[in-house]
Amino acid sequence: MGIREWFTKPVQETGTVTLSEGVYETITHRLEVATESIAQLQLAAEDAGWQRLGADYAREFTREGLKNIASNGRLMAIANPLIKRGLAIRHAYVWGQGVQIAARDKDVNEVLQGFLDDEGTKEVFSGSQARERWSKATGTDGNRFFVHFTNPLDGRVRIRTLPFDEITEIITAPGDKATPHYYLRVWTETVATQTFGTTDVEKKAYYPALKYQPLTKPKKLGDVPVYWDAPVYHEKVNGLEDWKWGIGDAYAALPWARAYKEFLEDWALLMKALAKIAYTASKKGVPDSQKARAIANLANVPAGSTANMSEGHTLEAMPKSGATLDSESGRPLAAMIAAALGVSVIDLLADPGQVGSRATAQTMDLVKRLEMRARQEVHEETMAAILGYVIEQAIIAPRGPLKGKVERDGDRLIAVLHGKAETTVEFVWPALDETPLDILMEAIVKADGTQVLPKVETLRLILHALDVKDADEIIEKLTDDDGNFIDPTVNAGTAATDRFRDGQQTESFV
Repeated sequence: MGIREWFTKPVQETGTVTLSEGVYETITHRLEVATESIAQLQLAAEDAGWQRLGADYAREFTREGLKNIASNGRLMAIANPLIKRGLAIRHAYVWGQGVQIAARDKDVNEVLQGFLDDEGTKEVFSGSQARERWSKATGTDGNRFFVHFTNPLDGRVRIRTLPFDEITEIITAPGDKATPHYYLRVWTETVATQTFGTTDVEKKAYYPALKYQPLTKPKKLGDVPVYWDAPVYHEKVNGLEDWKWGIGDAYAALPWARAYKEFLEDWALLMKALAKIAYTASKKGVPDSQKARAIANLANVPAGSTANMSEGHTLEAMPKSGATLDSESGRPLAAMIAAALGVSVIDLLADPGQVGSRATAQTMDLVKRLEMRARQEVHEETMAAILGYVIEQAIIAPRGPLKGKVERDGDRLIAVLHGKAETTVEFVWPALDETPLDILMEAIVKADGTQVLPKVETLRLILHALDVKDADEIIEKLTDDDGNFIDPTVNAGTAATDRFRDGQQTESFV
C-alpha cells in the first residue's frame, strides 16, 4: 500500500489511541519529509529540461517533435547563458564582419542594390538585426522560410519570413524528396467581426517553392488555395540524407547545458553549506525526534553563526577532507556544449582560465574557421537563390527594369539578359583569420603590379581590406556603363596603391 492510499484509507473506529509527545513529533516530522520528497519527485517529473523530447525517430523527426525541439531551443537561447553565448559567437564568426554583395553588370547591380537597400528587405534579410535573427533561427529551429511577394507587372519583390511553427508539411516532386514543390502553411489570424469585435480564424495556404514554376498553375490543391505570387525558399541546416527538415545547432548542446547548470547549482549549494554551521549533535536520553529537529534548525541559521548547546551535547564539525570544492570540475560539461556548437570552450566560458592562454583565446584554429566558412557558404547559397529570383523577375515582368528573354526548362523558367550582360552575383566575405593591414596591402600591391588583375578588382580588394562600407557605390562612381574605369591610366585603384607605395595614408582616397 502506497503512502497516498494509506492516508486516504477510510478511518475505522477502533477506539482512542494515546501517543506520547515524542512519538507524535516523530510522526509529524517524517510526514513533512515525505511530503517534501513527493513534491520534489513531481517537480522532477514536470521538469521539461529532462523530459524526453517528443520526437519519435524513424527516418526523420516528426513535425511535432521538431516543433518541441525548436521551442526548447528558443527558451534555452534566452535563459541559458552558455547556449545564448554559443549562438552569439557563431553569429559573430559568420556575420560579424559583414559581406559585400555586388553584380558584375551595372544595370543588374542597380536592381540588386535597390532591393538590398529597401527598408522592408533590411528588416528581414539584409539588415544587421535581420541577420542576427537569422543566426538564432538556424541555431534554435534549423529552418528558415523566406517568402517572396512578387508584383507580376514590374517584377518588384518584397521579401518576408514565415514562422517555422506554421509550416506543417512539405510536398515534394513525385519520387524525388530533394525537390520541393509546395509548402503548406497553417496559421491563425485575428479578424474583425460585424459586431465590431474580433475573432480568431484558422487559415491554410500552399506556397510554391522558389524554383517551381510549372506551365499549369492550379489555383487550389483540394480546398486549399495556392499563392503563386509568393514563392518560398527554404534554408535548412544539420539535416541528414532525404530529410525534409533541418534541426537547430543548439539541439545537441541542450542536455549538456542543463547538466552544467545543475552542476553549478550544486557547487553553489555546497559553498553555501560550508559557510554555515554543519554539526552533528548527540545527547544521552534525548528522543530521536528532538535530535532531528535540532539538526534541521541548524540549516536555517545565517553564515558564520555560533551555537550555544546545553551541557551533555557534543558538537563536531563535519569533515571536508578529500572533497572537491572547485567549479573547474564542471569544465568537461562546458566542453561538450562548445563541441556541439562548434566553438572554443575558452570563448564559450569567456575566460581562458588555467588551462588556456591569452594567445589561445585570441586565435581561431583551422577547423573552426572551416566550419564557420561552411555555414557562410550555406547562407551564400540562400542569398544567391533569392537575389537570382529578384533579377529574374526584373527580366520576366513586362515593365521590369531589365530586358532579356525567358526560356523554359521543364518546371523552371530561366531569364537571360540581352547581349553579353551577365546576371552573376559576387559575394566577398572577410577572412575569418585576421591578417595585418600592411601585409594585406602589400599583397594587393604585388598583385596589381603583375597586371593580371583588372583594375576594378584591385579597387574592390583595396576597399575590402580597408573595410569600407557600401564599396559597390564607390566602384559604380569610378566605372563607366560597361564596368571599366573612366580613365584607364589614372584610376582610383592605381592612385590608392601609389599612395601606399609612397607611404601616404589611404584614408584620403576613401
